[in-house]
Amino acid sequence: MEFGIFHEFLSTKSQSQTEAFAQSFAQIEAAERWGLDVVWLAEIHMNPTRSLLSAPLTVASAVAARTSRIKIGTAVQILPLGHPLRLAEETATIDQISGGRLIFGVGRSAFPRAYNAYGISYEESPQRFAESLKIIKKAWTQETASYKGRWYSFEDFTLVPRPVQQPHPEIRIAASQHDTYGAIGTLGYPLFSAVRATPLSELAHHTAAYREAWAVAGHPGKPAAYLQVPIYVAATREAAFADPKDGMMRFAMYRADLVRGPMTYETVLREKCIAGTPEMVTERLVQLRDEAHLAGVSAEINPGSMLSHEQVMESLRLYTQEVMPHFK
Repeated sequence: MEFGIFHEFLSTKSQSQTEAFAQSFAQIEAAERWGLDVVWLAEIHMNPTRSLLSAPLTVASAVAARTSRIKIGTAVQILPLGHPLRLAEETATIDQISGGRLIFGVGRSAFPRAYNAYGISYEESPQRFAESLKIIKKAWTQETASYKGRWYSFEDFTLVPRPVQQPHPEIRIAASQHDTYGAIGTLGYPLFSAVRATPLSELAHHTAAYREAWAVAGHPGKPAAYLQVPIYVAATREAAFADPKDGMMRFAMYRADLVRGPMTYETVLREKCIAGTPEMVTERLVQLRDEAHLAGVSAEINPGSMLSHEQVMESLRLYTQEVMPHFK
């Protein structure tokens, strides 16, 4: 299995934004030292109590300069909010700086807030997303590309620089609702599933629809589903449940419209996160891997942005050194 972490670049226990950036980079550098496969960077706009990651491609360049092995993923780059040719240029540049370590995770986001701020219709986001992805792939792979669409048109565009990875960096698409899983399977892309919109108990049902759609479409190779989920690991069961409680509850309530019924901490522990000792977390991941046929997992290491830097670092150490080796 591929093992990663998902980062939002904020802790509400940090004293300043400068400190939050420094601590986040320290956590990513430790993840590389401890053998983690990939770090995923969020894109979150206008939410100062949750995340500082409004410019993930800029941060990805900084991560590339600070590391030498770990892959760098976007989770997710919100395609409708940026010009596709500019995104093609910037992502190809990151692939060059990193020596071919970019994974391009894309999506539309479940939060309309940024769309409203940018003056872009959220209702148009599915069509804008599809058009942007088509243009980015054209720019990456064609020596000279032209396109005429609803929102973007251009002639004889030559991308500079070209990506290191050929024909292009790996693309993964975020899935949330059940029909999205099938649509991504039909398109033939790897997907990653987050638990904000759907509970863990429904994951196997969704990934089965993804695999079935992949097979019906006749794509070569194997479908690959990845899970993004809050994970907290501690030496004792008591600490594993107590330390992240405020953050986990805050995480579970980010989208009140997606909450189904009363959201107790017991429900959150069962359906929205994985918390426990290394043995408990390993057992839960084995179960999810086998039921949902997962190719990898990405841990949200500070869900709700309420943990201290020291708590995140110790959980990350246990995750990489005592959980990950069971899956390698």
